[in-house]
Amino acid sequence: MIKFGPSGNSDSFYREGHKSTVETAAWLKERGLDAFEYSFGRGINISDASAEAIGAEMQKNGIAVSCHAPYYINLCNPDDNEALKSFMYLKKSAGAVKRLGGDRVIFHPGFINKDGAEASLNLAKARLEIFLRHLDEEGISGCWFCPETMGKHSQLGTYQQVIELCRLDARLIPAFDFGHIYSYTGGGLSSYDDYKKIVDYTLENLGEKKTNILHVHFSKIQYGLKGEIRHLNFEDEGFGPDFTPLARVLREYKLCPRIICESKGNMAEDALQMKRIYGILT
Repeated sequence: MIKFGPSGNSDSFYREGHKSTVETAAWLKERGLDAFEYSFGRGINISDASAEAIGAEMQKNGIAVSCHAPYYINLCNPDDNEALKSFMYLKKSAGAVKRLGGDRVIFHPGFINKDGAEASLNLAKARLEIFLRHLDEEGISGCWFCPETMGKHSQLGTYQQVIELCRLDARLIPAFDFGHIYSYTGGGLSSYDDYKKIVDYTLENLGEKKTNILHVHFSKIQYGLKGEIRHLNFEDEGFGPDFTPLARVLREYKLCPRIICESKGNMAEDALQMKRIYGILT
């Protein structure tokens, strides 16, 4: 079943007097949303007790939970000690999301190093294989890991590169940030055919199961010559992408992704707008 929700709490959540994410699940359910992404972008600073309290509320209210691992993960760093730090961040994120009642860890693959994009991709693949072996050795299971498409030209993370990473293991599924794809390509994501091309490529290379359960980030994004500049809200004009053609593709292919809105401040409101657009196409 397709699910919609925000990354983090909207400004309106706090304007209404709410103070803690333990209140988020009921707030989302009341608005007809059923997914939530907890961001550890700047560090995993939640206590086990807080995570478990939030997780209990999420499960009680039927909210599917994911988390975003720290932004400073870089599987392309040639330094093996730095790679071990990235492994630690991914592993700690997996532990935290399970306490939150969730099952997906979204992460940035890293930055293209001096050896170029192809060598950086190969290094990221090798590092992911090592990381997954570590999980097996430690008996850690029950979590999807989702490399994310990126919006800056200095970053590893075209949709083709993300799919290549996800071919490595059954536990890896793509996190397609369509705002990032839009900004990386200088606005080259606007039509039904643009979205269909990505879905077709995913089906061809990853198969139906992974394509059906894609993780999706969506927001409008301002971009420049080097790609992404900043996230926007749906009400902001001048930049895209547009959700409607994506909704048409998802309907046609009968896919059931988890769609997380990363708008700037209006995440829940724009997530609900996407749900309404998708519903109108029924």
